Amino acid sequence: MGGSILGAAVKRVEDPRLIIGEGRYLQDIEIDGALWMVPVRSTIPHGDLGDIDIDGASVAPGVVRVYLAGDLDMALMPIGAPGLEDSTRRPAIASDRVRFVGDIVAVVVAESEQAAVDAAGLVWADIEPLPAISTPEEGADQDAPLLFPELGTNVIYDRGDADDSVLTDADIVIETKVVNQRVAAVPLETSGAVVSPREDGGLDYWLGSQSAHGHKRAISTVLGLDPSMVRVRVPDVGGGFGAKIALYPEQALCGAIALDLGRPVRWNETRTENMLAMCHGRAQTTEVCLGATREGAIVGIKLRVTQDAGAYPQFAAYLPVFSRRMAVGPYLIPNVEFTWRSVVTNTTPVDAFRGAGRPEATMAIERAIDQLALKLDLDPADVRRRNFIRPDSFPYVTVLGERYDSGDYEAALDLALQTGGYRDVREEQDRRRRDNNRFQLGIGIGSYVEITAGTGREDWGAVEINLDGMATIYSAGVSHGQGHETTFAQIVSSVLKLPIDKIRFVQGDTDAIAHSGGTMASRSLQIAGSAVLGAGQKALHKAREVFAFHSEVAIDDVVQFEDGRIGVVGVPTSAMTLAEIAAIAAEPSNLSGDMEPGLRGEEIWDQEEATFPFGTHLSIVEVDTETGNVRILRHIACDDAGTILNRMVVDGQVHGGVAQGIGQALFEEFQYDDANPITGNLTSYLIPSAASLPPFEVGHTETATPENPLGAKGIGEAGTIGSAPAIVNAVIDALTPFGISHLDMPLTPAKIWTAIEAARLKDSGSTA
Repeated sequence: MGGSILGAAVKRVEDPRLIIGEGRYLQDIEIDGALWMVPVRSTIPHGDLGDIDIDGASVAPGVVRVYLAGDLDMALMPIGAPGLEDSTRRPAIASDRVRFVGDIVAVVVAESEQAAVDAAGLVWADIEPLPAISTPEEGADQDAPLLFPELGTNVIYDRGDADDSVLTDADIVIETKVVNQRVAAVPLETSGAVVSPREDGGLDYWLGSQSAHGHKRAISTVLGLDPSMVRVRVPDVGGGFGAKIALYPEQALCGAIALDLGRPVRWNETRTENMLAMCHGRAQTTEVCLGATREGAIVGIKLRVTQDAGAYPQFAAYLPVFSRRMAVGPYLIPNVEFTWRSVVTNTTPVDAFRGAGRPEATMAIERAIDQLALKLDLDPADVRRRNFIRPDSFPYVTVLGERYDSGDYEAALDLALQTGGYRDVREEQDRRRRDNNRFQLGIGIGSYVEITAGTGREDWGAVEINLDGMATIYSAGVSHGQGHETTFAQIVSSVLKLPIDKIRFVQGDTDAIAHSGGTMASRSLQIAGSAVLGAGQKALHKAREVFAFHSEVAIDDVVQFEDGRIGVVGVPTSAMTLAEIAAIAAEPSNLSGDMEPGLRGEEIWDQEEATFPFGTHLSIVEVDTETGNVRILRHIACDDAGTILNRMVVDGQVHGGVAQGIGQALFEEFQYDDANPITGNLTSYLIPSAASLPPFEVGHTETATPENPLGAKGIGEAGTIGSAPAIVNAVIDALTPFGISHLDMPLTPAKIWTAIEAARLKDSGSTA
């Protein structure tokens, strides 16, 4: 690749405009004459939909139209999971039944947002309540009310084969139940859409999206348009975390209404709507049986997963398949049984959320490992070390068929333990336990391996050298905080030897980008970045070809000098700048007959295999045994995402991931009471703030992958996967003197205090 800028901690070039308020987000898109759309949502979790009174809303000031089911020519929404019945597909506007609080029953369109909001309050829907299901366990009961009666069941998937031989050789079996609770994505920017109809009958869309082309395809399908009639552009995006991959009914409705009325339409989701209507994450329960020898060697594991799909199946209905792929983690486990089911419930649909299946599997395994260590009175670090896949085993194919590309799991563990002063902290922990100190120390380890670019390993990129000497990157990735504008510019800078400020970046425009797999599954750098690398190399080669033809020299004699100029080898005075060569290439008369004008390279990178980042997180916490409050003293993240191109960007991704992992471990849970949401805003749904987080200590090992020319693996989700089990294990470790071996997340002060008090009452023999 060449060039020292690769691997350098280059400051993010996109940050200055974002910091000073010059970012351009969806609400900043101005379109004259745009109407406002506001959905009217069901306040009943499950019921038969009767008459809807829209008379008052229809004549309210500023109202243009109120739409009900059947008023717009739209197909049902796509399903993000394979093999499901069409009857489970969601209508954009409910017609006969509502299935969760937030289901759309009508849509008000007005000249202003306030007029639409006011009129929406005048719509009244007659809904006959039906029994509602809050949990998948309720839904799986044979006597449960059915969300989709024609299916005859709420269990939409039930897969896997039991294997009684998995634990045959075990001397000891650990049984535990791990709940990855339902969480909300809570991106800083909520969802929305801005749509303009075109004279040719097509639509121009602006969306906050993780996949412009994915949205283009879905919009075309739902609205019955040829894909060429839909253009999707993505401005700056305030976070996605998986929740902005799918097309939402509101976004499709904006397009249908724009076509119907012939005017631009916009929709902006409120925070309350966001909590109810944006897809939730996790919502997975795992029953674990881990078998081992008396020496702590794992001989087998059985996992039974139950997935809450919510009211309408999305990708997460199939999420246990991705948990299965990580069912052995970084460990040499020779025998695995994995069975799973997905169940629809009268709750917000569940979709991908940062990690999508890998955090769920890691939490289950790491909790079982810690319980095994406790049962055998072994150090948790030693149990992990004893069972790690060895560095000389790679590429390693697990018993489930996953091909781990490269790794040194013990090196990451050693780095975390060394950084944290593990033995010294254990000694301090013992001292506090002997003294019955009110503030007990807990030390938690979260070792993991995850899969990145697990599917969709093809992407496109282009690099064009312009007449002004600038280079333009056209990237298939859609950045919503990942720093593509910086890291991809570093790649092209290393190839063309141009300063980063001489490189433009174009993304998120389906008219400018040939095709894209989007930004998800931690795939951007290794897939889209490799495509950009190849495109840059092709653009450089084209410059050499043009110079060779123009100068009448052999291409083999043309080289790139250290200052980026192109010339004859050994003759620096012959060299020309890229801008000068671009000017030559712009004129067809200067080119050979088979050359296209311009200096442009395009590349499709098709990666054969997935990559498998790994690492160990170490968390040191202090638990106040009188109040249950948890204080994180230190959190050490040691991750390996292959070759690091920009340490600053990588560390930033880890910081964000760790914050979300801590959020799940200690704070966040979306709750229902009889399928009615009770955490519908940010006063009742808690997220961590900077004040509740410690300074993170980030370290890395670098084990390059052979799967792409950058040697890079994904890093965007690693922090979430490693941090949550480390935090939970640390808190439970602090509570071990009370005989507490497990608590479900989130580990709130009230939950911890209740468990401690129950343990104290039990020890005292009290029955109070």
